Amino acid sequence: MLELGVKTLVAYLLGAVLGSLVMGRLRGVDIREHGSGNAGGTNALRTQGWKFAFGVVVIDVGKAVLAVGLLPGLALPLIGIDPAVDREWLTVACATAVVVGHVYPVWYEFRGGKGAATLIGAVAMIAPAALVPVIVVWLATVMLTGFVGLGTVLGTATLPVYFALAEPRSVPLVVFGLVMAAFVAYTHRANIQRMRAGNENRARRLWLLRPR
Repeated sequence: MLELGVKTLVAYLLGAVLGSLVMGRLRGVDIREHGSGNAGGTNALRTQGWKFAFGVVVIDVGKAVLAVGLLPGLALPLIGIDPAVDREWLTVACATAVVVGHVYPVWYEFRGGKGAATLIGAVAMIAPAALVPVIVVWLATVMLTGFVGLGTVLGTATLPVYFALAEPRSVPLVVFGLVMAAFVAYTHRANIQRMRAGNENRARRLWLLRPR
């Protein structure tokens, strides 16, 4: 169980390295003081432009690729590979930890992003095909409503459905999908409140059904 605990912790610490704040250090800006105050890719795009946001996404997706694609199979010094540890549970534990680390980063006073880009990187390593319904639902929602946050919540909600249909015997994947769907909905609770209040920003370039 030592391997499970150590690798989960390492995945969390990787997740706690925020792309927006790393890029902000290079530019001399803290995006948590701009726009919505969130340290995620959407706020980075709105307040700092696409080049800055692209760097943020590369870092946030890349750390999930490392945490989920590399870390579970890596023989760490003094720990090695424990045959008693289920590889699938270890993988989803690392995937969950890297997303949680992004949202609650120990390096940045536990004020992070909402986990979407990091979750995309994690899912890409676990089951790339699962991204298809996520992206389709996200894009359809944003095009119909203009709400990026709503698209992210509904897109993530397809994960447990996909895993239950495509991998019905994989309890770890189904549990991972359920946990991530609930977690992303929670991280977007402020967006949901603003939507209900009628003052949530919309992505007007993608919002096809906006009033003319």
